[in-house]
Amino acid sequence: MYIVPKLEDFSASALDAAARDLKSALQSESAAIASEADWKVLRDRWMARKNGVLTLLNDQWLKAAPTPAKREVGQRVNEVKKIVEEQIDAALARVSSTVSASRLEQERVDITLPGNRRKLGIEHPLIRTMNEIVGVFKAMGYSVAEGPEVETDYYNFESLNFPPNHPARDTQDTLMIKGQQGKPLRERLLLRTHTSPVQIRAMEKQPPPIRIVVPGRVHRADTADATHSPIFHQVEGLAVDTNITFCDLKGTLDQAAKAMFGSSVRTRFYPSFFPFTEPSADMQISCFKCGGSGRLKGERCGMCKASGWIEILGSGMVDPNVYGFVDYDPKKYSGFAFGMGVERIAILKYGIDDIQLFYQGDVRFLRQFA
Repeated sequence: MYIVPKLEDFSASALDAAARDLKSALQSESAAIASEADWKVLRDRWMARKNGVLTLLNDQWLKAAPTPAKREVGQRVNEVKKIVEEQIDAALARVSSTVSASRLEQERVDITLPGNRRKLGIEHPLIRTMNEIVGVFKAMGYSVAEGPEVETDYYNFESLNFPPNHPARDTQDTLMIKGQQGKPLRERLLLRTHTSPVQIRAMEKQPPPIRIVVPGRVHRADTADATHSPIFHQVEGLAVDTNITFCDLKGTLDQAAKAMFGSSVRTRFYPSFFPFTEPSADMQISCFKCGGSGRLKGERCGMCKASGWIEILGSGMVDPNVYGFVDYDPKKYSGFAFGMGVERIAILKYGIDDIQLFYQGDVRFLRQFA
């Protein structure tokens, strides 16, 4: 370790010899450092203000020099100071470069190795099915409409031609919001039992022609089992214009059925009843599993229960009474409406035997749709 000598001789040759010894010691010490901590020790030993080598040079060389030699000694001290600063900076750069290279080597990634594939989520089978249904009708020129799940009695029942004593108003079927008994019947809140209220809201906002499809979640007081759920999904549709007939209804739904289940399926309609349509009809499609024969590989087809037909939706011509709630002229306009359960369509498409599987969040079940 270098120690600053006290000079007795301040001649040029003596100063040269002392400077050479200092530079040699500096090079040896700087070459020996291997880390940033070593470099800090080196820096402080040579450049500290109180006891650093450069400070001692000023005290023991410059201040101790006789007056005639001070100029020469001062120049040598400044030269040495510059060399020391350069050597200290160079040592830091070398150590930093070595440390960075070491860190890069530690953090090096072998890009030839296969990566870890992140598992991506998928659409839930109900959402996928609902989007497929909506996509079919959007392709036929229908717009998508949405509305609130908490509805008033007026929109959910009254404006859809449900009289006050209609069985669908039974609290066993409808989930009512608590604390509504003091309100007039039409203002009482409930969880919508179908997406049909959105049809009324859309007709209030828009004069004919109107063609909308309404996807959404609905609620009924059903006990959960393999075929029932208190929460399920519907897609309904509405078309109102001049000169719309039942033939338009049949043609539209036949086209939709073929788009959803294949071009080979056939459709048929038979009478039914819905308060907001007259006449009303349920629609069946020929079983796409057994081809409508009722038999599959010589056995009874379980999907259509050997009938060859599967019911998938309800429909009908909009009852003229409904137009009175939205200021449509029933003498000028006519239209049709339809509605289907998304869960039922998904069960048919994917061969699922328990509706509760859609809501249990079992990843093993959901992975099948990836």
